[in-house]
Amino acid sequence: VQLVEYGGGLVQPGGSLRLSCAASGFTFRRYHMSWHRQAPGRERELVAAITSVGGGTNYADSVKGRFTISRDNTNNAVYLQMNSLKPEDTAVYYCNAGEWWGKYDYWGQGTQVTVSS
Repeated sequence: VQLVEYGGGLVQPGGSLRLSCAASGFTFRRYHMSWHRQAPGRERELVAAITSVGGGTNYADSVKGRFTISRDNTNNAVYLQMNSLKPEDTAVYYCNAGEWWGKYDYWGQGTQVTVSS
């Protein structure tokens, strides 16, 4: 199983970034996918999740209306579009795959997002 995140970087407040996660080694379409983040000195938290099929989503209150999670079951990828970024969004962002909703089985290595002027 491999999850590889792409797209992190440095962005100014109010800017946008799109994270991508390429998945391999498991039946992608059968897994719920999610993005989590961990800032220095803080616990890892769920940012957004999407169901295996049907496109059901869930977001942390702190990102609702600014972030959008999506997936491409043909290309085994999940995305996180992040708009109106704030300094408090600064964290390492991790991709996750879970066989059951709310269960987090496989993790990527993470990608750093820094929001700063």
